[in-house]
Amino acid sequence: MAPTSSPSSRSSRVPSLAKYDVVDELGHGGMATVYRAHDRRLGRDVAVKVLHPHLRDSREIAHRFAVEARAVAKLRHPNIVEVYDVSSEDDDEQYLVVELLRGLTLRKILQRYGPLPPEVAAAIGVELASALAHAHAQGVVHRDVKPENVIVEHPSFAASTAPSSRSAVDVTPAPTSGRAVTEAPTSGPSSEDPRGPVRVKLTDFGIAKLLDAQGVTSTGQVLGSPAHMAPEQIEGGEVDERADVFGLGVLLYECMVGHLPFEGANPAQVLRRVLEGVYPPAERERTTVGKVWSDLLDRALARDREGRFRDLVCMRDALAQELGRLGFPQHQAELRGFFDDQATWEREHERKLVARLKELGAEARKKRDVHGAAAAYNRALAYTPQDTELLRIVSTMSRREARLRLVRRTAPPLALVIALGVGAFYGARALRGPAIAGPDPSARPSASAPPVVSVASATPSASAAPSASVAEVKTSATVIAPPPKSARPPEKDPVRRHVVLGSVSPPMGVRVSVDGRPPEDATSGARFEVDDKPHEIFFTCSGDVCDVQKRGVAAGDKDEVVQVDMRIKDAALVIEGSPRYTYTVRELPGQTFHVGQSQLPMKSGTRVVHVSELETSTTVSVTLRAGGTARATFAPTPGGAP
Repeated sequence: MAPTSSPSSRSSRVPSLAKYDVVDELGHGGMATVYRAHDRRLGRDVAVKVLHPHLRDSREIAHRFAVEARAVAKLRHPNIVEVYDVSSEDDDEQYLVVELLRGLTLRKILQRYGPLPPEVAAAIGVELASALAHAHAQGVVHRDVKPENVIVEHPSFAASTAPSSRSAVDVTPAPTSGRAVTEAPTSGPSSEDPRGPVRVKLTDFGIAKLLDAQGVTSTGQVLGSPAHMAPEQIEGGEVDERADVFGLGVLLYECMVGHLPFEGANPAQVLRRVLEGVYPPAERERTTVGKVWSDLLDRALARDREGRFRDLVCMRDALAQELGRLGFPQHQAELRGFFDDQATWEREHERKLVARLKELGAEARKKRDVHGAAAAYNRALAYTPQDTELLRIVSTMSRREARLRLVRRTAPPLALVIALGVGAFYGARALRGPAIAGPDPSARPSASAPPVVSVASATPSASAAPSASVAEVKTSATVIAPPPKSARPPEKDPVRRHVVLGSVSPPMGVRVSVDGRPPEDATSGARFEVDDKPHEIFFTCSGDVCDVQKRGVAAGDKDEVVQVDMRIKDAALVIEGSPRYTYTVRELPGQTFHVGQSQLPMKSGTRVVHVSELETSTTVSVTLRAGGTARATFAPTPGGAP
């Protein structure tokens, strides 16, 4: 398991190792403690994972630790932490020596940046899928893929996590368990970049299962983190590489959306929801994710493993293919750009992405791919909700789809009516038969042939009554004859009705667009004239402080009243200070916070809050903006408190 690095959890015991000088403690995990150490022979700093003393006497735990050492020693991949050394049976301590990483865990990155742009998350996913595919080829299943077990190395992280810095504990939760490196990543272009690539490293194979090993865990034993475990893993069934497909799907969902797909008040609730396989689609939780990424996540998170990607190679290729389709084939370049300068990268990325989505939407429309076009246009609209051209296109497509649905519903009964009419016509012809057929004007009379007499036109004798069949035929012919044009009813005037806005919340700043018309202010009681067909209304907020709402108005001839209640986006508050201290927000009584990022509810576009550091009684005023990020920075205390 990945270590936590709170100072309170640090042990006072410093192990004595024959070949390594222990410098300081980096983190604490369930099975071991991680130390920074210096290799006297090779003159390099390393990370040493030392098994807890109370676990050394457990035969099963010791066996699992030994299995981990053998498992990680088999792997050589750039995205897996490299293993340098392992203890022998004669050593007083059981330990694993791995490379020392100077970066941040993906968990710390999510706390710092909030939800990642889907393309950045997917780029990280390509790297991790490549690492897991290599592990699976060696017969190793990770079984605990989560943000705490992923390290991202970038020059800015190395600077902020240098040993002399007070946040040094952020550095190396990484080396909780090792892995070795070689093999170039399947797609990573930046070997030409003098700064080197952003390195994504998978760590902690502490609960990995060797597919060719027996008796590593007892029957039915569950190992892993509840929210990241595959259903078959929870149920104690056979676990294969598709469990890591599920785990990577959970990780990417959290990166793209900002929260886990399966949540609960306690581990039991989380496990039950994983087993039920019910979670909110990513595109609904965060509209900028879009349908394609959301569908890809759904496939990774399938309840039955047969419905998931066959293996991590397939999942890696699907991620890379979608990145390429969107115009970002060099995923390393996206990682570098994002972590070099987030604000500049996001502005340029949004511009390129929206332009590309419009292209994809237009291409799909030409191919009559309605669903593909809608997916592209809707995601573009999530980034630019006030784009009138996009609003018009989406509205037009929605109306056309509504008409098609109406045709599909009415086509079967209409076909039945036509069939009955045609059947009646030919049935009448059959009843009349040759006896009532008129003379063929194109046929020449034959001298030997008897004259043809039409029953319908023959004059009956005084004693003969008209044939019943003749009467019936005449009646049938009269029924199916088309009415004269003059008998058609005159066309009615088009129906006019109104869409009326009821209450509007918030009362200021809401904008409305009906069927792609230019947006205008939405106020209570505003009326918009429409016809009797279905219509779509889009609601946005000035400054993009609200989530976009799309509302449908059904076909009809009566006015429609629409109530408007816009959800204002949360604001991200990043507290920078001592991880040992507790923080409060005066405007949110009863809640406490710690260093890192938290989401705060907003009732308007801006809000001033007062953040207090309880231990020092220091208060900082911060202006929050809906959908934005604000920082409350507290100076380090005298004496160098971490």
